[in-house]
Order: sequence, then C-alpha cells, then structure tokens
Amino acid sequence: MSAILGVTGPVFALIGLGYLVARTGLFQPADFRALGRYVVMLALPALIFRAVTARDLGALVDPAYLAAYLGGSLAVLGLGYRWSRWRGLDGPASTFQAMGMSCANSGFIGYPMLLIALPALADRTLALNMIAENLVVLPLILVLAERSGGIGRTARRVATSPVVLALAAGLAVALSGLPVPAVLGQAVELVARSSAAVSLVVIGGALVGVARAAAGGRAAAVVAGKLLLHPLAVAAAFALLRVAGVPVDPAMAAAGVLLAATPAMGIYPILAAQYGQGGPAALAMLAMTVGSFFTLGGLLWWLGLAAG
Repeated sequence: MSAILGVTGPVFALIGLGYLVARTGLFQPADFRALGRYVVMLALPALIFRAVTARDLGALVDPAYLAAYLGGSLAVLGLGYRWSRWRGLDGPASTFQAMGMSCANSGFIGYPMLLIALPALADRTLALNMIAENLVVLPLILVLAERSGGIGRTARRVATSPVVLALAAGLAVALSGLPVPAVLGQAVELVARSSAAVSLVVIGGALVGVARAAAGGRAAAVVAGKLLLHPLAVAAAFALLRVAGVPVDPAMAAAGVLLAATPAMGIYPILAAQYGQGGPAALAMLAMTVGSFFTLGGLLWWLGLAAG
C-alpha cells in the first residue's frame, strides 16, 4: 500500500490542495480561472511541444501503441454512444456520455502519474496520446456533436487551440529535423515543468461546487465506462496485437493502460457545457476523480508499477 501511495499520493495530494484552498476561500474562482488559463494557454502547449520535439519522429511514432490505444478508445466511444442512444438519450447527451468514457486526462493526471511510475516513457506516451486524442478522437466527438445540432464554431475554436497548435508546431519541427535553439528549449522546459503541479491544483479547485449537479445515474455510467471499460478495452487491444504477432513493448502497453484509466480530460465538462450537458459532465468528473484514487491504485498494483 505504501508503494502505491508513493505513486498516487503526490497526484491526489495536489488535487486535494486545490480543493482545500478553493473550499476555504484562499483562492477565489477567478484565481483558478487564471491558473487554468495559464495551463491551457502556456504550460500544457509547452509540455506537448517539448514531448514531440524531444526525440526524432521515427523514435516517437509507435504504430502498435497508436493502434491499441486508438482502437480501445474508439471502441469505447462507439459503445458508449450506442448504449446511450439505446437508453433514450438524445444526440448531444449521448455524445458527451461517450466522450466522458473514452477521453483520458493524459496531460493533467496521466503525465504526472507516469513521471513517478514510468518516468522514462512519460514524454513519449504523452506525445502519442496527444496525437491520438487531438487528431482523431476529439475531431470525431465534434463531428458527433455538430451532427446532433451543436455549436458550429466549436470546431474552429478547438482547431486553433494552443494545444493543437503546439502539437502541429512540434510535429513540424520534428519533421524538419532542425534543432530547437537552446534558449528557446530551456524556456519551454521551464514552462512545461510547471504544468503538472499547477494543473492538478486547478483540477482540485474545479471540483468545488459540482457535487449537487443533477443526473447522478448518467454520471455513474460515465464513471464506470471511464475508469473500468476504457482501460480494459485498451488492454484487450494490446492483447489482440500480441495474438496477431505484432511486437508490443510491455512497458508501453502498461503506460497506455494506465493513461486510459485516468479520469476524463480536463476540457470534458467545459466542452459538454457548450452543448447543454454541463451538469452531468461536472458530476461525472467529480465522481471519477475521487474514484480513480482507488482504481488507479489497484491498477498500479496489478501492473506491478508500485512494487518495491
């Protein structure tokens, strides 16, 4: 147990710190909005740019990892959407039920976790997940949302977001083969290092005040889908690749399953609110953040990443 807490403890301690300073009024909502804006506009883009440019593109690309992670994520997205429609939910509600089940918090929770559990793979798997999520999964979610009568300008906002632009810039630099100037690289490194701690504090502050949101039954389905079904689907995808004779790095597979087991990405309740689904998404976000303390601990034990 102490070994598991050594991995999960720092992450959830910072989330708890954010909750505490918000609950006591030490930080006001405007303060968390400013910190969140810093993370989204500067720190996370810097982290993504550094992760993509830290190695050559050939070393970054891992077809087996991308196939397994994307395959598991898209399977859960499709199942979540069809199940929600079968349960009688409309298009927007079904879309964001499915998003909550299939989009991991790779940058804000997964990356700090990997820095402790699998530090040698943290940057690489973060870059791969950002490629998969921002180039495939999120655009598909937007297509489903827009097809269901959502807001047309959302796609343009996401396409021009700092995260997507940083990913594109990092890929361009990696493809060009040009080195990042030392001064720029050091500046990016300093900003990127701040992303993990600040983002976790912001997540904790954002959890204050969402517990009384409606639609608890819907939130429970999202939580079960995200914390249980998503990592199981990604693990099954890696297993299928092995059966098919595709070489799979066990450590990369463990990292992918661990990332899939994190709560939904930070923009989930924000994006859902633009389509009238903010209440259920906020409640699901709270419940899965609390629940992941236990499920991630169990997964770390099962994967053998907290031994010793």
